[in-house]
Amino acid sequence: MPGELGPPHGGQLVQLIAEPEGAKELLKQSLEWPSWELAPRQLCDLRLPQGCCGRSRSPWTCRRRSGRLSSATAAWRWGTPTGGLAVLHAQDVFRPDLRLEAERVLGTTDPDHPGVRHLREATRPWLVGDVVEGVRLPTHYDFRHLRHTPAELRTVFASRGCRRVVAFQTRNPMHRAHLELTLRAATQAGAKLLVHPVVGATMPGDVDHYTQVRCYAAVMPSYPAGMAMLSLLPLAMRMAGPREALWHAIIRKNYGVSHLIVGRDHAGPGVDRHGRPFYSLAAARELLRRHEAELGITMVPFQEMVYVEDLDRCVPRDEVPAGARTRSISGTGQRRHLREGRLLPAWFTPPAVAAELRRTHPPRDRQGFVVFLTGLPAAGKSTIANVLLVGLLARGGRRVTLLDGDLVRKHLSTGLGYSRADRDANVRRIGFVAAEVSANGAAAIWAIAPYDAARRQVRATVEPEAGFVVDTSLLSAEQAADRVPAHLQAEGYLSGAAAGG
Repeated sequence: MPGELGPPHGGQLVQLIAEPEGAKELLKQSLEWPSWELAPRQLCDLRLPQGCCGRSRSPWTCRRRSGRLSSATAAWRWGTPTGGLAVLHAQDVFRPDLRLEAERVLGTTDPDHPGVRHLREATRPWLVGDVVEGVRLPTHYDFRHLRHTPAELRTVFASRGCRRVVAFQTRNPMHRAHLELTLRAATQAGAKLLVHPVVGATMPGDVDHYTQVRCYAAVMPSYPAGMAMLSLLPLAMRMAGPREALWHAIIRKNYGVSHLIVGRDHAGPGVDRHGRPFYSLAAARELLRRHEAELGITMVPFQEMVYVEDLDRCVPRDEVPAGARTRSISGTGQRRHLREGRLLPAWFTPPAVAAELRRTHPPRDRQGFVVFLTGLPAAGKSTIANVLLVGLLARGGRRVTLLDGDLVRKHLSTGLGYSRADRDANVRRIGFVAAEVSANGAAAIWAIAPYDAARRQVRATVEPEAGFVVDTSLLSAEQAADRVPAHLQAEGYLSGAAAGG
């Protein structure tokens, strides 16, 4: 007998996709309409069931003030960067209060929070919204067999007689601890397991989704036959902690899920610059627990899992036998292993997963890197850069690119002057090229004297994929202060560089 799945949020799934004839007419009309190229986060939002039809002033105001939407209808909205897959019938234009949105949705205005940073740096001052009408579904060229709409996944569950499905939310590769906790969660709930990883925008430094999916595929044979299913979720995470946990629950409910695994600091961005967590470890669980009856989805909490050597398996920390020796690797430690090209140990992850990660994160001597020489004019940057270039080429073993400032300005930054804004634009362009070079295993050498803020942006771009070395000014901080004009000092020119920044 087919399984009886719970209803989607609001009682029905509404797919705002025009009928074929209507879609043709929309495409014809749209040739005369203004267009807008969507950012990756916006594309993800358009592909997901959001809980309302479009973003207009009324639901936005309602959401930020009360945490609830004015409509409970689950709607599909679609978008793509290539070829007009959706039409926005704009009826509302308004200026949002982004600070208030940060306070109410993210619970903080700290610019170190990635969600706050996105609001400040990537959100336009005016919003346009109302009903979105899809023309056709987006095309994916990767892992098509793992991409399901809510309706498709519900059909799969029903055909397999699944009355209970527990979903596992993750944005990282799965290891032995994840295997054990998902097995326990599904068993305790008497449910099938949906491994439902995020393959949209996540956190800087996360493993790319291609590597992630190969790792998930390597893990799936470890589950008992017929117990688990893998499906990809094109979600753009906000790292909003408790409020995002509720959002994840609603989305999974639309996919036919009855239970959601929620761990410590679910969807949290970690700690601020002072080492303080943005959210308490239990905040997401507590908020979801208060609303699970109303949502119609059950929260399955799980504790930190650690490896017990005597048992040769992972168990919750509070179940560790007295005196037993345990081992664990934190998320930060795992990222460090990958950056340094070290193989993750077998007690931590299945060998097949370790092998996939090693393909993307080779040993250190096979990784690319960027050498960033920064200092005052005539300080010797170009001389050092050329000596280093010759030395690396003579040594052999990797390709080396010298990003000469004059050549870059001629071929990449034509038209830019020497104002603060133009200098920063030039640095960002060179940084993009350096990141691409290093991500492909080569070395990039770059001699330039940027402002501190732009240099930090480049470092943030490069470091998730490759090594980043800074050779600072040959002058002392005191000497630099004497030679840099006062107006440049005030603007932050070389701030921190002379001191080793």
